[in-house]
Amino acid sequence: MEGKVALVTGAAGGIGAAIAGELCRRGVSVAAVDCDEDRLAHTVEKLTADGLRAEAFSVDLVGRTQVDSAVAEVEDRLGPLDFLVNCAGVLRTGDVTDLTDQDWDATFAVNATGVFLMSRAVVSRMVPRRRGAIVTVASNAAGTARTQMAAYAASKAAATVFTKCLGLEVARYGIRCNVVAPGSTDTPMLVGMGVDGEAERASIIDGIPEHYKAGIPLRKLALPSDVADAFVFLLSDHASHITLHSLTVDGGATLG
Repeated sequence: MEGKVALVTGAAGGIGAAIAGELCRRGVSVAAVDCDEDRLAHTVEKLTADGLRAEAFSVDLVGRTQVDSAVAEVEDRLGPLDFLVNCAGVLRTGDVTDLTDQDWDATFAVNATGVFLMSRAVVSRMVPRRRGAIVTVASNAAGTARTQMAAYAASKAAATVFTKCLGLEVARYGIRCNVVAPGSTDTPMLVGMGVDGEAERASIIDGIPEHYKAGIPLRKLALPSDVADAFVFLLSDHASHITLHSLTVDGGATLG
């Protein structure tokens, strides 16, 4: 992967930051994209302090006009993109009867439409070069019903099928498109769901019957690095004959 160029959305923290760091350590120049300028700057500063090649690009994926110009700027500054990681995401929880129109719209704007906009902008540049790899973060909830997560699960299901459809269209150009579907991962998003203490973490691992949620057979939450390793594999030449695939990284929580 040495000398390649990647664009990683949602790079300010959590899984996105872990992916950006792992790619940098493998010699990839990373365009770190996020709408949280302060956290993004902090993440990139840590990477560059270690002598790694990363640059921050403040982009709001909800702003349709920003995406194409951001991709052009990335290629002007870092070179032609070899990899795209769609990792930006938002989570709005609640029973369907309690979800607002704004909750639904905001979730799909980032988790589904944002994936579409960024993928379209990047793949249009990859096609003439006849190379590239795209990996989208989904969720194990995309294929398994979850209470209070209808908007999130539906948006991730949309992103999953979109990425596979895109992969089918661009396979003839040598471009691979895959999906990583994490389960419960130790990130700020999980804390935002109220999982910020040992008791809450234990309940996730043990399962919550009243929510019809199985536990985690491996008896631990994923670390961001666990998920990042799956992304790196699918982007790398080790996965050169893998496309249209969804790799679940959830410790067995959805029972295979």
